[in-house]
Amino acid sequence: MSDTSFRPSPHGEADWYETRLPRIIRPHRGHPLRTLATVTTVLVLAALIGISSAYLIIEREEPLNAETIGPWRAYPKAGTASADPYSVAIYTRGAVIPLASGEGLALVAREDSRGHLLDPTCVYRIAGQTPSARLWTLTAVNGHGRLVETLSGRASLASNDLLRAPDGSFEIMAARSPHSGNWLPLAANAKASDGLRFVLRLYDAPVTTGAALDGVSMPVIDRQGCP
Repeated sequence: MSDTSFRPSPHGEADWYETRLPRIIRPHRGHPLRTLATVTTVLVLAALIGISSAYLIIEREEPLNAETIGPWRAYPKAGTASADPYSVAIYTRGAVIPLASGEGLALVAREDSRGHLLDPTCVYRIAGQTPSARLWTLTAVNGHGRLVETLSGRASLASNDLLRAPDGSFEIMAARSPHSGNWLPLAANAKASDGLRFVLRLYDAPVTTGAALDGVSMPVIDRQGCP
């Protein structure tokens, strides 16, 4: 009695595989148009995800690779060839020219020392000391980094115009209405939704790299009250 269970198929070896292998691992020959549609869909979805993620990063208007010191954030690589492409796009979109490493360093505060977002309708006390620098300026801008109109017509203070304590420390009151001593004017007609940032620019300062920022003293930002 002959065994015919392994008799070759007249249609060849390929037909034997298709009938003997489990369905899940059988070779599948899809329709060319269906394959093309699948590949096109995957490519379109990948492009949309990539563009959307890049847009969200740029829209947040906060560069990457930040060095954090209390409420302040510095971006030592911003004005160098090592800056990441997303940060370059953020600066380009906002028409911002960052300080080069040989010029100085800019630090930005979007929150107070307790982690609350800055509100242009509130009053803030900025006090302490800064890293050594030939000159520094403190500027109040809105949530998009733009200058605002104030009662005094200015929105910044310079280190050479400050009243200081004997130990070199200072105290600045940031508010819409005038204050005695060191006063940093905020936007006169601002709403909470306009946002607020404090930008501290150190010129001709040795702390222009991330390593040099370790252990430096930075001013605290305390909210004194809101209307």
